Amino acid sequence: MSKVGIIMGSTSDMPVMEKAIDILKGFDIEVEVDIVSAHRTPEKLFDYGKNAHTRGINVIIAGAGGAAHLPGMVASLSPLPVIGVPVKSRNSIDGWDSVLSILQMPGGVPVATVALDGAMNAGILAAQIIGASDKCVLDKVLVYKEGLKQKVIEGAKQIKQ
Repeated sequence: MSKVGIIMGSTSDMPVMEKAIDILKGFDIEVEVDIVSAHRTPEKLFDYGKNAHTRGINVIIAGAGGAAHLPGMVASLSPLPVIGVPVKSRNSIDGWDSVLSILQMPGGVPVATVALDGAMNAGILAAQIIGASDKCVLDKVLVYKEGLKQKVIEGAKQIKQ
């Protein structure tokens, strides 16, 4: 069974990160959700980053606002792919601080970065990563993408009427 670890810096990130949880559950992918603060619980961050793969996690989605060090720090410790979700938080500079902190990683420590508050896309990307080696998940992603196509076709029909 495939599993995605979803972590965030604080409970205030949950309304954004729920979108990743929901989309992954729709693909029947197990999720493990936790609060891991890069600045307030660094020991927990180190344990999570070093050991997530030993718990059967295949991909990590890390959401963070403000300085947004969580995704990059986890990526520096983990052999797993990490997807960063910049979160527009109350102490953020229009979210750009979070975007740039997650996006501008040094060579050798990649973090796939989605749009500001783009947790849904992070969930879809995690499913696609898993789907590259899990045909069951790949088939669900294909059905999902076909559904997107059908919504556009139906919308085009409606505006022509």
